[in-house]
Amino acid sequence: MLKGRESLIRLIGRRRRHRRHSLLTSTQGLEIAPKEDKDEVSTVNGNGNEGEEMVDCPVCRKKVRGEINSHLDKCLARGTKRKLSQCTLFQLKFCTRPKVTVSSVESNFTRTDVGPRAGDGNICDLASEISSSDGPENNVQDESNSSSVSLTLTTNRSKICTGESSVCNGVNRMENLDGLVKFDDECKLLSGAKSTISRLEDCPHHQISDDRIDNITHSPLSPSENGTSKCVEPLEDDDNSKILLDTFIVGRKFGDDIELTIGAMVMLSRDSQNVKDPNAIKVLTEDTGQSKELGFIPRELAQYLSPLIDKFQLMFEGHITSIPQHPRAVVPIQMYSSSIGSFDEKDSSSFQEFNSFRRNALCAAEFSKTHPPIPAKYQHNLLLLLKEVLESNAHLFTEGEKTLLKSFLSLSDDSQRLFARLYARKGPWFRMASISYAEICDYEEAVKGLSEAECVSLFESIDKLQIDDLKEVLNVLNVGELRDLVCSLNKSHKKIAQNSDHGTRKQDYVARVLGAYESGLCPNLPSMILGKTGSCVRISASAESVFWRAERLFFLNGEQDLSAFLLVDLGIVKYPAYNCIFTDQIFPDRSDLLSYEEAIEVAQGMDESLDENNNELVSRCIEISASHVSSFVEEDRSSDSGSMAAFLSCFSASWVYSKVILLGVSFLEHERRYKDAIDLLKLLLVKFKSDRRRGYWTLRLSVDLEHVGWLDESLEVAEKGLLDPWVRAGSIVALQRRVLRLGKPPRRWKTPSFLDSVNRKIVEVHVQGRPVNCKTGVKNVFYGEDGERCGVEELALEYYAGEGGCWQGVHTESGIWLTIFGLLMWDVVFADVPNVFRTKFQTAPLDLETDSFYEVRRGLVEALLDKIEHGMAEELLIMSWESHVGTACRGVNWDKHSLSELRAAVTCIGGPCLASICRNLAQDYRSWSSGMPDLLLWRFHDDYRGEAKLVEVKGPRDRLSEQQRAWLLFLMDCGFNVEVCKVSHAPI
Repeated sequence: MLKGRESLIRLIGRRRRHRRHSLLTSTQGLEIAPKEDKDEVSTVNGNGNEGEEMVDCPVCRKKVRGEINSHLDKCLARGTKRKLSQCTLFQLKFCTRPKVTVSSVESNFTRTDVGPRAGDGNICDLASEISSSDGPENNVQDESNSSSVSLTLTTNRSKICTGESSVCNGVNRMENLDGLVKFDDECKLLSGAKSTISRLEDCPHHQISDDRIDNITHSPLSPSENGTSKCVEPLEDDDNSKILLDTFIVGRKFGDDIELTIGAMVMLSRDSQNVKDPNAIKVLTEDTGQSKELGFIPRELAQYLSPLIDKFQLMFEGHITSIPQHPRAVVPIQMYSSSIGSFDEKDSSSFQEFNSFRRNALCAAEFSKTHPPIPAKYQHNLLLLLKEVLESNAHLFTEGEKTLLKSFLSLSDDSQRLFARLYARKGPWFRMASISYAEICDYEEAVKGLSEAECVSLFESIDKLQIDDLKEVLNVLNVGELRDLVCSLNKSHKKIAQNSDHGTRKQDYVARVLGAYESGLCPNLPSMILGKTGSCVRISASAESVFWRAERLFFLNGEQDLSAFLLVDLGIVKYPAYNCIFTDQIFPDRSDLLSYEEAIEVAQGMDESLDENNNELVSRCIEISASHVSSFVEEDRSSDSGSMAAFLSCFSASWVYSKVILLGVSFLEHERRYKDAIDLLKLLLVKFKSDRRRGYWTLRLSVDLEHVGWLDESLEVAEKGLLDPWVRAGSIVALQRRVLRLGKPPRRWKTPSFLDSVNRKIVEVHVQGRPVNCKTGVKNVFYGEDGERCGVEELALEYYAGEGGCWQGVHTESGIWLTIFGLLMWDVVFADVPNVFRTKFQTAPLDLETDSFYEVRRGLVEALLDKIEHGMAEELLIMSWESHVGTACRGVNWDKHSLSELRAAVTCIGGPCLASICRNLAQDYRSWSSGMPDLLLWRFHDDYRGEAKLVEVKGPRDRLSEQQRAWLLFLMDCGFNVEVCKVSHAPI
């Protein structure tokens, strides 16, 4: 990989779907206004007549005018497609789906009244549309044949029967596993039932509240449009003395980690002090001794049970009905009231209030039987991100962009969840018929809301189709569909068959189809493609741009996205605690942000062009970057504000362009265009006077000048580089060695002062091993003492553990040193310093790799180093480990090194040497965080005192890099015992 490529990829992060830079992209993203389904107005061929009779489609139940055969072909083809339900991080597939216990008693619950019911204004929305059954089988009947509606839960798959037709798409199946029914797609089942049950038409949508964290698909209790109540009364009598509820334990990660058993007794306890939900109700174990907390009941049920417990003094107890496989999955429980509600039955208002809460609680529990709590934290996380960005960076958005974001915040749950799902996927186009997520109830309404808010674009006609979008839409088709399309083209146009490439890959088929369209042989190709794909949806260009900007402003890098929230929610990543103190904006005004985004787009174009081997576009990106850098004027960093500007400079357009130029230098050197590379390096050195990358730039300039034969200028550049205060670490050693090599008489007669320092001898140890392979360019592999294969580092560890002196140690390179530094300097790294912590998802301050880190915290650093130097390192290490174990921190690897290894290392290294290394890293973390010796060895003496040794291991054809040599020389100056272990092949 070219030098600087990996760093540029990290800077870009997730590639943007829509780019506005006209120099790199030829067209903008397609914006298509939503249109009504043409099937409802005319046939697919567009030959509909208003006078023709409307016909019911037996598959989708839509009204179709005229000839139905074409519509049937489309419906049946669409029904055979696999649903878009691939697992993502958002889908929380780290655990099994919640299971619902079904009683073995076979009984059907028949609903004879599905219309509105007069009540007290409270709603049981989906519970009124679908009722759960305790038996294994129910059926959904057409309302024209019977006034009763019942739902069948079959053990294999559910079937929706409409009159004499039976359609089975296989997407609404429910599997019976050992008495547990697993609901795969309850909302989709409801969606299918709505097409045959005329009164089940609406699926209400609600707004997510600011403090709502644990969401399920829909609240079971919400007002209907006409203000009336639609409720399925649960199977229970009118006796107020007992309330029977089937519900779940959620939020188990907040409870005690105890083993659960079926039938274990539990009880409910109010948690009125809960900061997230004042109605929270905890589930406790019902032990004679101290009860333990298991979790909570669903929020939607707790809002009705809490007044029954608080106001009417009801007490609930019950038992666990089944145990899920995953330790944090929801646990089904059955609860009943063990006391009678305390109210005056003569007081009608009190009685009605009690009965209202009781009825709604039963209704919510009944709904949860068939709709277990489905986490929608990704929706909450997205809303939290948008709200925080709008609060802190409102000046960076136009009124139109603010309107779009506010419109999105006011959309229904379904719309927000669908957008979050599609935004996280690659796309850009998605078939409407292939989108299926369990927590989204009504896809048509969700897409309609997103379209009205201009968050998505629809593709359901060929009116605005362009050639650039045709390729993206073709990628929606699978290989089989593309093959059928090519065969159809070949039958109609023989020239295509004669001139086409007979590749069998998907891209080969796409190329053949596009070739036919561009050559004009098949002008009706868009309509043929539309007939196969059906209606498609994509994130609109405006929404993608705004949400990408919001995500970038929130995380301040391209490597993190919404999945960072999920990793925290799942407990996979734990970020450190620190205070975010803001005194300055990273982007003072919108123009700075737009310039930065434009530079990111050029960087993305550079990365993509390298992937495609498009040298012409690579050169264009380099030219654009060089043009912008040429007009750049570096700010003065002599003041305190300048030191802050040093670590915030990475958010400037000029810094991004400099990275593109650096990658361009590597590209030009690879192409042996050294003169062009020299011009770019000179430009960087002229424009960036205070940059920590100047050492590498100077070194490459000197090397390239030597490549073109300009030795005098190459030597002069190296000599000037040694006087540059921004040239450090390995770059200094490399330039010194160049000066010694190029500066021989007659060019230079005077001996440099650093001659003795650079030419110091490093102790070498030679070890012989039996090689497994001796090929050049292949990693060296040897046989160890036990006959197993190992690398040169493991072979060296065996040598030092035996005849080399009974040393213990680890092969770590820089890892153990950065871990020790992070643990010892934890309080300094996460100290309260303004502007260095901008989000709650940082593992280090923004200035860690700059001079500002040491300058701002000099007093803290030196005070801590004084403790380390006086022998308190082990104590500090233990305290830091026990306080922060498992917390993410830059450089700290909790898994690779145990506390005992770290304690042994710091004890044997000694305070003065350890303090020198920590000071070096604090002053210039970026320059010294790599290149450390491969092995850290230690051994103890009888008085709990020890010694340490650092060893750099080299194979038969390896040599020291300049950075490694710089580290060895520095460690020798600090008083370390340093060696170079050279492993060679044993003679045969």
